[in-house]
Amino acid sequence: MTKSILFVCTGNVFRSMAAEYALRAQLGQAAGYHVRSAGIEAKTQKIHPVILNRLRLKGADASAHVPQILTKQLIRQSDLIIAMGLGHREFIRAKFGLNAPLFNEIAFGEDSPILDLHEALPNWERDIVEAREYVESVIDRIWDSIPALMARLSQFP
Repeated sequence: MTKSILFVCTGNVFRSMAAEYALRAQLGQAAGYHVRSAGIEAKTQKIHPVILNRLRLKGADASAHVPQILTKQLIRQSDLIIAMGLGHREFIRAKFGLNAPLFNEIAFGEDSPILDLHEALPNWERDIVEAREYVESVIDRIWDSIPALMARLSQFP
């Protein structure tokens, strides 16, 4: 039986998307998983080149990714919904009545979010180099966390 995993963040153009493509790439041809991502405020927008380039460097091509909004249908089609941040977990609980674990909770047993750029660096526009480095470090952390996440997936219904 195929298990469906849905990663959720805000715009579906950074954290949840990176997790989706990282998990897909590292699962390879392993059968049994259908992996997607969505955003609680997703709208049609281009993925930033820094994100696309970092994922490409890792071996994942996300250039065809189209951000999608989190819907009741996506929730129903998913066996496991994974929130990237605290606000996403709370949104899923409030709107859909579900308790979604955080990415770091599954991967490491930590109740800690993966912060968006504006959460980690509120004035990120002032230092574009620092902003780029943060975005790349988040993608690296997500990518490097996938083996730990995969090892613990069976512990989450």
